[in-house]
Amino acid sequence: MTYSPFQKFSWKLAHGRSLELGPRGVLMAIVNVTPDSFSDGGRFIDAVAAVAQGVRCLQEGALILDIGGESTRPDAAAVSAEEEQGRILPVISALSRDTDALISVDTYRASTARLAVEAGAHIVNDVHGLQREPDIAAVAADTGAGLCIMHTGRDRQKLADVIDDQFHFLDRSLQIAAEAGVKGEQIVLDPGFGFAKDTDENLELMARFAELHRFGRPFLVGTSRKRFIGAVSGREAADRDVATAATTALLRAAGASIFRVHDVANSRDALAMTDAMLMARAG
Repeated sequence: MTYSPFQKFSWKLAHGRSLELGPRGVLMAIVNVTPDSFSDGGRFIDAVAAVAQGVRCLQEGALILDIGGESTRPDAAAVSAEEEQGRILPVISALSRDTDALISVDTYRASTARLAVEAGAHIVNDVHGLQREPDIAAVAADTGAGLCIMHTGRDRQKLADVIDDQFHFLDRSLQIAAEAGVKGEQIVLDPGFGFAKDTDENLELMARFAELHRFGRPFLVGTSRKRFIGAVSGREAADRDVATAATTALLRAAGASIFRVHDVANSRDALAMTDAMLMARAG
């Protein structure tokens, strides 16, 4: 049977939770507890401010809150595991206690991931695709956490074809997950827009996105406010939310399931219109 990205998929998460993907797009809101993230660094470095931002995003329509304590922008300053954990664990604990949100931890560190799940996180989101600290896969296997595995081109030689490189990298990541005992129902993939990809590569990846469905897995995408959107729109990072919403609509129509965004409201409306069109097309 041919895989359809719009068919129902029950994504299994930690703490007995799950999320239905497929028939409708899902929004994951970015909550950066960092001083140096590329578009909102410093706004939510205080735990109280970060929790308040998470609650606002839920009110605007996000189902997942992605909490990160280390910037992933190029040339960002590295932080220690202890500093990362000190930033995010109080936020995760408070949101877990005070809301019913699905909480994702944006980290590549196995130690941080384990502590975050213990604090209430349901999902581990690794921008290094399990290939920087492979033990992070064991955390997902041990805890039942949902696992977002992202493609990156950083610190390695990429293949010339953008889709070939997706399979080259993510097949290895999926092997690491399988060897650690992570179940397929826990995994979604992310093509890693903007991570060592220039404007042309990002646009080609968007144009050929449907080819990624050969993986037979749901996809999360994160285009929000990224440099290639600025290159096309001519806008600075803080003014790219409308253009981001356009990519949300285009990628939803191409079969993406989860959308990681800074601005929930614009992408919520874009998803509503796209899902309505898809339902009409399906009859």
